[in-house]
Amino acid sequence: MIHILFGGWRSAPRALAAAVLVALVAAGCASSGGTTQTGAASTSATQGAAVTPTPATEPDRIVVQHILIAFAGKVPGKTVARSEAEAKTLAYQILERAKAGEDFDELVRANTDDAFPGRYGMANRGVTPSGGNEYARDGMVPAFGNVGFKLAVGEIGIADYDPATSPYGWHIIKRVQ
Repeated sequence: MIHILFGGWRSAPRALAAAVLVALVAAGCASSGGTTQTGAASTSATQGAAVTPTPATEPDRIVVQHILIAFAGKVPGKTVARSEAEAKTLAYQILERAKAGEDFDELVRANTDDAFPGRYGMANRGVTPSGGNEYARDGMVPAFGNVGFKLAVGEIGIADYDPATSPYGWHIIKRVQ
């Protein structure tokens, strides 16, 4: 089962207009002696004064693999018997095993309440999905992208159950690309 909420797709013209606006603003800052970004810190090109650090930008596209740990009544069309408390305990046990180096594919195969292999590509906000197995970030369960786009390649994180942002249960997420 793919956890796509078929709403929230951004229109191409709107995304294109946003990209053009960002490019124009960036070009204007660079050409007028504005702030130059270098990693986590910024300095003014004309004054040499320190500027408040800005967070690193998120990538345009990522590929993640995940393990869904659901509980009773949370996955339509699937019978899951565990309680919410049991699901949380299991999710954190699997997270620790994954972080300790266990084979993530095998953990997915043995534990997910989603379909194996549980790999999905996501295009970030303002980026048009390439098709195939790549989806718009805003078309997925929110916590999936909120965690996935913060991870470095090879890093593993968890999206806790939340009725609004992770309504199917816990997602143990590994960024693979």
